[in-house]
Amino acid sequence: MPGIFEIICIVTSLVVIFHYYMSRTFNFWKNLGVEGPRPLPLFGNVIDIMLRKKIMAEYLIELCKTYEDKPYFGIYIRSTPILVLKDPQLIKSVLIKDFSCFPQRNLSVTEKVEPLSQHLFHLEADKWKPLRNKLTPAFSSGKLKEMFPLVKECAKHLEQYLDNMPDNNIVEIYELMGRFTTDVIGNCAFGIEMNALADDNSEFRRMGREMFRSGLKRDLREGLRTSFPKLYNQLSFLFDYSHLTKFFLNIVKETMEYRKKHQYIRHDFINILMELREQPHKLGEEVELTDSLCAAQAYLFFGAGFESSAWTMSNVLYELAQNKDIQDRVRQEIDEVFEENEGTILYESVNKMKYLHAVFQETLRKHSPVWGLFRKCVVPSYTFPDTDLTIPKNQKIVIPIYGMHHNPNIYPKPLVFDPERFLDENNSAINDSTYFPFGRGPRSCIGERFAMIQSKVGLASFLRNHQVDVCDKTEIPYPIRQSAFLVHPKRGIYIKVSKIK
Repeated sequence: MPGIFEIICIVTSLVVIFHYYMSRTFNFWKNLGVEGPRPLPLFGNVIDIMLRKKIMAEYLIELCKTYEDKPYFGIYIRSTPILVLKDPQLIKSVLIKDFSCFPQRNLSVTEKVEPLSQHLFHLEADKWKPLRNKLTPAFSSGKLKEMFPLVKECAKHLEQYLDNMPDNNIVEIYELMGRFTTDVIGNCAFGIEMNALADDNSEFRRMGREMFRSGLKRDLREGLRTSFPKLYNQLSFLFDYSHLTKFFLNIVKETMEYRKKHQYIRHDFINILMELREQPHKLGEEVELTDSLCAAQAYLFFGAGFESSAWTMSNVLYELAQNKDIQDRVRQEIDEVFEENEGTILYESVNKMKYLHAVFQETLRKHSPVWGLFRKCVVPSYTFPDTDLTIPKNQKIVIPIYGMHHNPNIYPKPLVFDPERFLDENNSAINDSTYFPFGRGPRSCIGERFAMIQSKVGLASFLRNHQVDVCDKTEIPYPIRQSAFLVHPKRGIYIKVSKIK
């Protein structure tokens, strides 16, 4: 039996070894001459995030202010060094000019646990590029115009839902907009009229809630997947994604089989996937379009399409409820467009609503659905232009969307909702290196134009005959939570909705 002295020595040695292991990288940024907050063993700089006292979006805003005169700063997520870029020209180099050096996000495909993680957002560059090139036509102007009647039909359902509500009704608008965008995505991606607005138990809506449900268990799972993806795959028996996986696999497979059997053609996302499966040579040898890979792309289109648009539409209405003069001006523009087209809205009308577009853009600035952009260096080393900073291969980079969009040097009074920033004569300072709610460069959001169309048509239909106001349940500002790369309201967004007399 070892004595007390030997036990103390063993415990001390283990503590020293553990401390060294967890802090072994903590001189990385100092050696490169990069400033940043002092890290703590085990936590790095994210102890408040891990303890759920803050979310990363808010923390990066604070750090951007602390290092406002620096083009970049370094942080540690646990023991991993992360470079945070603030300088617009360096951001442009990473996202656009030198994209070939940074084609990959700092994300992992964990197909053993999550077969649906094999989508465009996660895929590594060699698989992402051919798939992205072939899926891009699904969102061309011609395809969007073909889908426009489906979006209008869903907007009509939204109008009917609002007309049937009691007047001066207190509405949790985030849930309502989630139902609307779920209907749109179901129609335009899967060819299914699900009417989530009328059906509280819509299976698609339930799956949507499941995809973005928060909690300590999810946070721990996300941390393990991000930091230790190989271990995460080995522990697949601990995580059950079977219900989500089966749902999307079955619906994509059954839809394809039905269309092939009945020679039914519908110009939507599923049809694009079917065409690619029938002509696999178009994707090259790197990509085999299996059932699970097809389902993964549909899963991404559904999740990103309904959630980010629901968030943005909710925030447009939330800001308009607080700014009645802006709301009145938007409604006047909408009325003019509908009057020009005999009481309806056309595909060409969407781009004519310049002020609604400015409101939409300002909402995305102030309330971006995504808190950051992630990239990883794939070349042996990279020196940032006009700097002395050289980073090694596999260095991880974060571009803080919230930090940039709330930078007072770019956007004066960033907490003020001011659509005038985005009117043509005022937006010279807003460009592809200072404004990127959908990302920028080759790896930007493939569904950006679709998201804009469904959101604007839905908002126009909403505001044409209804107005929004704050109420006793409206939180200003409201607290937000984080789910992986997206942000959400912590307790919903409540506003009063009334009919225009």
